[in-house]
Amino acid sequence: MKVCQRDLALLLAESGALFFDQGLTLKDGRPTPYFINFGLFRTGRLVGELGRIMADYLMDTKTVTDFDVLVGPSYKGSSLAVTCVEALWRLHKVDKGYDYDRKEVKNHGEASQKGALFVTGALFDGARVLIIDDVATTMHTKFEILGQLTAEAYKRAHSYYPAGVALYIDREQTTAEYDTEGRLKLGVKGHDAVKHFKIKTGLEVQSILGIRECVKFLAAEKIPVSQKGQMLPLNEATVAELFSYLDLYGV
Repeated sequence: MKVCQRDLALLLAESGALFFDQGLTLKDGRPTPYFINFGLFRTGRLVGELGRIMADYLMDTKTVTDFDVLVGPSYKGSSLAVTCVEALWRLHKVDKGYDYDRKEVKNHGEASQKGALFVTGALFDGARVLIIDDVATTMHTKFEILGQLTAEAYKRAHSYYPAGVALYIDREQTTAEYDTEGRLKLGVKGHDAVKHFKIKTGLEVQSILGIRECVKFLAAEKIPVSQKGQMLPLNEATVAELFSYLDLYGV
């Protein structure tokens, strides 16, 4: 594993952001043996480490040369964009802009004339935009932010150039499948959401770490991970349950 991957796995375990429990469900209604909640990176040190890890990754992969503005989908993506550009400057003296979307269009103050879909005003005509987010499951949020960028560019008579998507964790999971009446079909593997996004948009999607490699590392190193509310090293049964789940729903 690369250093940034190892550090991310350890941080996910330490913070409790990665946890295993019974009865967990995804937003689409499918069951899952584990969950990743970036909302648990709630101290200055933890969120600062998140920023440092992504900044190091962007420097190491040279992705840092491909964009001008880092855009994070609200809400979690907004803090990720902020902490990453701060770390890029503090540690590498690379100065990048950042922005994030609003949940409601602003029509007062500096936005009185046209309204604004984004907060900071860092987007400029001709800007190359890299989207940053916590995890990939369905990629719905990434499609949504691209649509908002298109709308913002139209409103401001600008052109923005998406440079791709940078994620912390890839769940390595297919999408949910539904019947003709819109009901969830359990136990049915959908399509590869990341691959579909790449084909549909022509954009690259990078992830620092996949869930398989993350869990394998934590289990091998006997790192305590939150399981049913207790911090314990991952045992063979828990790891086997995860990989069985990915056999069913994974890519």
